Amino acid sequence: MDRLTLRRPDDWHLHLRDGAQLAAVVPHSAAQFARAIVMPNLRPPVTTTAQALAYKARILAAVPQELKFEPLMTLYLTDALPVQEIARARAGGIVACKLYPAGATTNSDAGVTDIRRIEPVLEAMQKAGLLLLVHGEVADPEIDVFDREAVFIERQLIPLRQRFPELKIVFEHITTREAAQYVAESGPHTAATITAHHLLYNRNAIFTGGIRPHYYCLPILKREQHRQALVQAATGGSAKFFLGTDSAPHPAQLKEHASGCAGCYTAHAAIELYAAAFEAAGALERLEGFASLHGPAFYGLLPNEERITLRRQPWTVPEHLAFGEGELKPLCAGETLHWRLQPPAGA
Repeated sequence: MDRLTLRRPDDWHLHLRDGAQLAAVVPHSAAQFARAIVMPNLRPPVTTTAQALAYKARILAAVPQELKFEPLMTLYLTDALPVQEIARARAGGIVACKLYPAGATTNSDAGVTDIRRIEPVLEAMQKAGLLLLVHGEVADPEIDVFDREAVFIERQLIPLRQRFPELKIVFEHITTREAAQYVAESGPHTAATITAHHLLYNRNAIFTGGIRPHYYCLPILKREQHRQALVQAATGGSAKFFLGTDSAPHPAQLKEHASGCAGCYTAHAAIELYAAAFEAAGALERLEGFASLHGPAFYGLLPNEERITLRRQPWTVPEHLAFGEGELKPLCAGETLHWRLQPPAGA
């Protein structure tokens, strides 16, 4: 197969930052995706509907005129988020709220310290039909970093699901066999996103030839057995699993710092990376479902009518990309990818 055409996909987990950095990365996502769930972990975090709508306006202002791109906005859950904000969010078109356990990942210090503190908010979300997006790791420093997702399922997610059976939950960027199994065996109100980098790499990628900070993300890459379980989940045809890049831009100097930040930047070549993963699994015919159909169905939206075309065409990923006043280093920088998204007709 040298050409693959599919409905234009959506990204159900995306970081865009703000200001000049936002302006640098929005065009990458807009060139590939029709819609994206935008994460609210700015500094300060997006905790009100007014803030979310203002952020949406800034994103739309950065979309190139020739492209159509719809940011789907979310609120950042904190211990103090008032219940009344959920009604305002629903009226304002906010689609979901994000649960960051405090201290679990980038800009999560304002996150939830105890899920029991936000149960009234979760109840309001369940009634209003807002989705709960979960960064599924415990932040307990006594738990090994490679075990934090599995422990989160037992300590937090299973009790949460029992208390709120009708709440739609997206277990974001899953990384383990335990998470894939949990989602597969859960009811219809539980789904998961999977990143391209967790489909393509195991934890050896962080250490091959030395410390490779641009492969460091949270949740961290896991053992090969977990990567294989994710590939099986993504390519198996289940509508419970869909595309979410978790593309997370950081200035290169902060990634390469003595205390480097977590996050892989993949928006520059997202669908090409997923195509590589699906081709390696012998499942290219199932990429459209994962990338373009399962996510809209879970969110209660129609799939996109527009099509995109990928062509087998080797190309080299740039070593650096502009990022505000600095540069960022994309995943696979300097490497050759074998699928390339074709520009739309007339472009």
